[in-house]
Amino acid sequence: MAKHQFEVHTQFSSSDIPGAITEIARRIPNFKIIEDIQQKPLTYRKFCLAVKLLSKQLKFQSSSNRIGILLPNINATAVLIVALWRANKIPAILNYSSGIGIMIKCASIAGIKQIITSRPFLEKARIDINKFNSTGFDVVYLEDYADNISSITKILHFLVSLLAVPDIRPDDGSLANKTAVVLFTSGSEGEPKGVELSHSNILSNIRQLLSVIDMVDSDRFFSSLPFFHSFGLTAGMFFPLVRGIYSFFYLSPLHYKYVPLLFYEKHCTVMFSTNTFLNGYLRRAHQYDFHTARLVYGGAEKVQPSTAENFAKNFGVRILEGYGATECSPVISVNTQIINKFGTAGRFLPGIEWKLIPVEGIDTPNSGRLLLKGANVMLGYINPDANAKFLSLGGWYDTGDIVQIDEDGFIHILGRVKRFAKISGEMVSISALEETLEQILPLRNQRFQIAIVNVPDLLKGERLIAVTNDKDLTISKIQNHLKNSGFSTLVYPSELIYLAEMPKLGSGKINYPELKDIIERKITSTGLESH
Repeated sequence: MAKHQFEVHTQFSSSDIPGAITEIARRIPNFKIIEDIQQKPLTYRKFCLAVKLLSKQLKFQSSSNRIGILLPNINATAVLIVALWRANKIPAILNYSSGIGIMIKCASIAGIKQIITSRPFLEKARIDINKFNSTGFDVVYLEDYADNISSITKILHFLVSLLAVPDIRPDDGSLANKTAVVLFTSGSEGEPKGVELSHSNILSNIRQLLSVIDMVDSDRFFSSLPFFHSFGLTAGMFFPLVRGIYSFFYLSPLHYKYVPLLFYEKHCTVMFSTNTFLNGYLRRAHQYDFHTARLVYGGAEKVQPSTAENFAKNFGVRILEGYGATECSPVISVNTQIINKFGTAGRFLPGIEWKLIPVEGIDTPNSGRLLLKGANVMLGYINPDANAKFLSLGGWYDTGDIVQIDEDGFIHILGRVKRFAKISGEMVSISALEETLEQILPLRNQRFQIAIVNVPDLLKGERLIAVTNDKDLTISKIQNHLKNSGFSTLVYPSELIYLAEMPKLGSGKINYPELKDIIERKITSTGLESH
């Protein structure tokens, strides 16, 4: 594959993302930087030209500063985001996998008046856009902007770009400490919150990653994690754009047959994914599909031992686990090829301060509720109550995770604060139970899952219910496995509920609020509210 003709400076001097892109674009203007399913790659020159042309169309389109984006992983989405910055607008990226109701709620919280989308995307995704129109949002279509730009204008701007790559920064100064994007938390444990990340937050996180991850100019990214996901946006779009590394944008990580085929076809070397999606590729990929893979990172959920072992056996690739949060732009820690401890989330990235707050009932040494501070930590939430709580911590972000830091500085995630149950006065890690019980699911089929839900109990405070989509699993098998694994009878699930399909978020993680609602409705309908 073609390589750059000179060394790229990873410590770019710009303080905002458009400036960082302009810097690298002027060094390698004809380098093909992004490509999507249409297989029409954009060079830096064409990318910057498209940004400049589109930004003129966007500048006076809405009185609102925040503009909703409802688009998949395509070249046009990257162009649109940067064009909005040049037009002094803030993109708020909506999670189209969350359903119309949640999207409308998120858009309302963010004060969005206009949503930019695409007719072909809406048709393929089967999204009823009329529900947005009927609730007062102005829906506009990306393809209409392109039609409004005359051929003469395009030709003139292209000729000018041959002399110098257009500067895609706003005309009125740096964006460094201004909001770059509004992203919405997954809502895996409650209502989504709008997170404001600044240009400085995101560039700081990229610099932190570049200081520990061994990237080379010839690397080729495969970016299928959706851009509404902070991991997909920073690692899949911004990271390669400002570093000068080719990235192939793919529509969905759920296309388990086509992701491996395209990874092979495009000679990709780097992929960021999740345990759920990596398991999907294990089921469908040929052993040679990932033969060019150099770096495969798993985040957003714990990488299971069976996933790592089978990926290594089938493809000869080691999955490196990381840890992050939308509020941290998002990466907090990573394992690397040089420094790696399997089963952990790696070490903190440089420049991140941390502290542990003791948690009642958690006696593991060097453990507690994790709080973080650093240049990558968000500006704040757009939700007033959540933001007031964040600001009260004086710059510290409360992850809500209970972790242990070992003697080598590696992070062991024990679970979410909300994913602990208090049974007869004892704190029980639901995540630890789920991880143990996953060992009894059939390895022949990675689609099976098991989850634990805690519900109120009159005698013990709370009790646990197991939920699975494996119809062959029994409560006695669960209890026997926990007994053989050394768990007390106190933590045994009292019953097992079968669901043909487990509710999931767009990231592939189990949607626990929805799952809990389903279980609580079942309990109420049977009259078994407590034992």
